Amino acid sequence: MKTLKTLLVIACVISIFSCSSDDDNRNIEAPETGGGIIGNELKGDITEDSKLLASVAYTITGSVTVKEGATLTIEPGTIIRARSGRTDVFLAVERGAKIIAKGTAVDPIIFTSDASSPKAGDWGGIVIAGKAPSNKGTDVQSEVAGLLYGGTVTDDDSGELSYVIAEYTGAKINGEQEFNGISFFGVGNKTIVNNIVVSDGNDDGVEFFGGTVNVTNVFCANIGDDMFDWTEGYSGTITNAFGVRNEGFNAASNDPRGLEGDSNDSDATALPISMPTLNNVTILNLNPDVKLKAGAEIRRGTVATINNILFAAYGSAAFEDRIDTKDDKGNGTVTLTKAFAQGTVGQDKVGGEINGDVTVITDGITVPSNNTVEAKAGVGADLTAFEWANQSFVVTKQ
Repeated sequence: MKTLKTLLVIACVISIFSCSSDDDNRNIEAPETGGGIIGNELKGDITEDSKLLASVAYTITGSVTVKEGATLTIEPGTIIRARSGRTDVFLAVERGAKIIAKGTAVDPIIFTSDASSPKAGDWGGIVIAGKAPSNKGTDVQSEVAGLLYGGTVTDDDSGELSYVIAEYTGAKINGEQEFNGISFFGVGNKTIVNNIVVSDGNDDGVEFFGGTVNVTNVFCANIGDDMFDWTEGYSGTITNAFGVRNEGFNAASNDPRGLEGDSNDSDATALPISMPTLNNVTILNLNPDVKLKAGAEIRRGTVATINNILFAAYGSAAFEDRIDTKDDKGNGTVTLTKAFAQGTVGQDKVGGEINGDVTVITDGITVPSNNTVEAKAGVGADLTAFEWANQSFVVTKQ
């Protein structure tokens, strides 16, 4: 069941597109060698500045890669459907390329499945690579999409994602390779990322592999594994993050979590250390059939600062642990300012350091009806920031 309702946008199927760098929207033919955009089909390499139009109903039918030096611009209101049931359907942006996906609250940009009955894992997701540092090196190959990433440019610019929805992502290639909703590999802090939603994903919602990119207003609903994940020396700031698992969404890994923070899984002392800052976060479980392994697992050398977080399990839903800093590959350190817990969210598992206290409350989150959730002002994320996505919630077994 889809539990994050998006704004309905009716798109006409019009076989026009633009690949001009001056945004004149002329109707021109795609290069015979393949420019990644052929009518309303997206597949292959985009090697020159190109634009997707809201008036065209696009379908991704294979891997799409924006090559170094090219920029892909996507108009507000564009809906892009991905061919379902395959692991080679995704959108990738190479190091040195850009994506400008700048939607609006009224006309978001939507990436979704083309299936008549869509489900988590129908297609890959969005993969962006940059030149910002990773503690794995300066020419690392991404887990999926085969992109090189990493470098020394902390202020690298990969473009913009604003008011973007990605749903039914997380295609699994094998036991070691699985797409996230949106993956940031070495993405720098000149990249603009705000007001993004990942919904009904089979693996992680949003994951950062090194890099310095900052993210504001990020909502992960119904995620099979970790809602928010980082590793390899990520040092950006995440502000106003809301993760929720609805009742009825039972796709789950063996250890789904709200936050999973690693620095380096083979050397916890590798530089740069993951040192993110998170401001205003809510991790909410509404599903009594799936227990979250942890609200936050901070490990493998990570040093995280979290200001104003709420761990909440509503009714008979639960977490196994609240905060876990213990790991056999290296413990973690977390500093808390204004941390709250509501419901059955377990206790803290200390191996590393937890600096700061968690206050138990009863009113951080309330569910006045089956399709709304209300948050107490000043506790965790500001949910009003996501009203543009028309989110809904399922609570029946409480």
